[in-house]
Amino acid sequence: LVTQSSISSTPDPLVLDTLRALCADQHNSVHIISDCCRKDLEAWFPDMENLGLAAEHGYFVRERGSSMWKCTAPQNTEESAWKDLAGPIMDLYSESTDGSYVERKESALVWHYRDADPDFGHWQAKELLDHLEHTLSNEAVDVVAGPMLVEVKPSGCSKGQMVEELLTKLTGDGHDDVVDFILCIGNDRSDENMFTAIENVHFSPHMPAEVVACTVGQKPSRAPYYLNDTQEVVEILSKLVNVSHGVSNFTDRTAFAVMQADHAMGTAAAPAGIPRGLKRTK
Repeated sequence: LVTQSSISSTPDPLVLDTLRALCADQHNSVHIISDCCRKDLEAWFPDMENLGLAAEHGYFVRERGSSMWKCTAPQNTEESAWKDLAGPIMDLYSESTDGSYVERKESALVWHYRDADPDFGHWQAKELLDHLEHTLSNEAVDVVAGPMLVEVKPSGCSKGQMVEELLTKLTGDGHDDVVDFILCIGNDRSDENMFTAIENVHFSPHMPAEVVACTVGQKPSRAPYYLNDTQEVVEILSKLVNVSHGVSNFTDRTAFAVMQADHAMGTAAAPAGIPRGLKRTK
């Protein structure tokens, strides 16, 4: 829901209005799981205390109704050790690749090459990935390639794990409301373990809700549905707002958990309860 041309772009006002409308209904539980830092998320989604936020793949979490962030990972006194190893290597590749830079997050280091020469950038990314995997093989970190980036982050910190924890809270015995519909949307490679978590939950005998996972863009994915672009994502969320406010009746679902990372009729008929507009990936 943020333009791909800049990692610092703020969401469109329509996106913000749609999220506010979803959050305004007490029956909805809306969460954004992002790889961005918490400072950016706070700037992009101000005055939305009913919106749950997870920054840096779930390393930091701000629960619905709270303004406080908490760290979900155990404090590791040796955390700076791997950063001391990875940082200089990534700086070296940044210096040798015009248009690239290193982003230093609280939990991770990211080498971005979106503005570099595409061919040279991809070649450098592969070299950097191999270099970091070899150097950090004994460290408790994951080295991953993303869209125009290479990231080093703490092991076990993922959007998939964050989704599992959210669904456990939403469907646990201590939760007052019965969740009957869950929509999970993501748009890049780091969202695939989120879709895997959703897939596992979908077949759980203890899951009472209709569970739908959707990727953005037609591509191979663990998600069974896709939307063409972020505009269609906003359209789907707007339909959920209408359902939530009783304007539309395309589904009889009354509670939604919408999980978002950073940002038409289907080719096959969607099952009952699935919003129109989702298309099959397979």
